[in-house]
Amino acid sequence: MTSPHALRLLVMGIGNPYRSDDAAGVIAARRLKEAGLDPAIVMEHSGEGTSLMEAWKGADAVILIDAVSSGSPPGAIHRLEPITTPLPAQMFQSSSHAFSLPQAIELARALKELPARMVVFGIEGSNFQAGTELSPAVSRAMPELVKSVLEEVKRLQAASGKGE
Repeated sequence: MTSPHALRLLVMGIGNPYRSDDAAGVIAARRLKEAGLDPAIVMEHSGEGTSLMEAWKGADAVILIDAVSSGSPPGAIHRLEPITTPLPAQMFQSSSHAFSLPQAIELARALKELPARMVVFGIEGSNFQAGTELSPAVSRAMPELVKSVLEEVKRLQAASGKGE
């Protein structure tokens, strides 16, 4: 039975599975479930901003995983904390949504609806064209991304005093 004071953690893999590297967040979410992360806290999401805000409502901590395009080498993993520093909007230009992740976070901040903790893992993509395969560099970096997210989950649970 879950304690009523348990950390309400949500891990969201963001992306479009039909736009090559844009699927990285969704694929990471699937691999996190396979690696043993509680499926009840893992969600796949398209990345539409208002829907993101609704999905993380009520969570104490949120980990978001998304493909980014910042000019770093493909497969590079970025760890960002948007609670303290706004996300660089140019990193998320590959989004197919007019209302993107950085805009959703800033609107939630203005409305005072951000969770207490939020971490964004961005994986540098190189191919955002139609397709269902990750680029080789993103595919090679996927195990490191999954490991980083699992470590972040453990850190958040330990910091809350509500670990397993």
